[in-house]
Amino acid sequence: MFTSPTPEAAAAASARLRADGYLPLHGLLSTGVLAVLQEEARRLEKIARRRDFSMECMGGSPRHMTTLGGHVIARESQLIPDLYAARNLLDLVGSYTGERVTTVPDPLERHVLNVLQREGDTHGAHTDDYPYALVLFLEAPESPADGGLLEYAPRAASLDALDAGAARTAHHRAGDAYLLRSDTTAHRVTPLTRPRVRRTVLNFAYTTSTATLTRTQSASALYG
Repeated sequence: MFTSPTPEAAAAASARLRADGYLPLHGLLSTGVLAVLQEEARRLEKIARRRDFSMECMGGSPRHMTTLGGHVIARESQLIPDLYAARNLLDLVGSYTGERVTTVPDPLERHVLNVLQREGDTHGAHTDDYPYALVLFLEAPESPADGGLLEYAPRAASLDALDAGAARTAHHRAGDAYLLRSDTTAHRVTPLTRPRVRRTVLNFAYTTSTATLTRTQSASALYG
């Protein structure tokens, strides 16, 4: 399903990820795989929960979105857990990170569904508990002007880096993905700017045997 890059391409990608904290993977999902995941996400969205609150442990940043936690996905879907733990996907992520990555032990955070679907919906500033996040785009705004952009600041000392001129932005389309050094890269998703625009992603969290985790309450608040 996923083809590992050549050693030269992997080395270049790994260097970019180390430098930027972010690696775009345009067109990672084939048309067929994307269609299957879109159908699965539509089915799962029926049992997802609407969230509208400020995340206290992340500087009071806003959450206006619909989510489904990994523990529920594991109970309701075979497809997504199988994809998350697929050997060739783990190998692909490992080739880009330059590390041996593994699935995470916490069923809540392993694989989550995030949906922005209303004007103003946003996933506010945060860092993640685990070192790597692979984000798969099932739906995305066609134009950057519609919002839903990733904003990120690598090697951020705090979330304030996003508002201190250090933030970079990236636009993605359905079928794209990106890999983020998500524990040290402050990041957020900009608000959707008009109605009837959707941004639906699967977020896969991965770790390594040497990772030092800083646990927060953010995942339980958003997905519990």
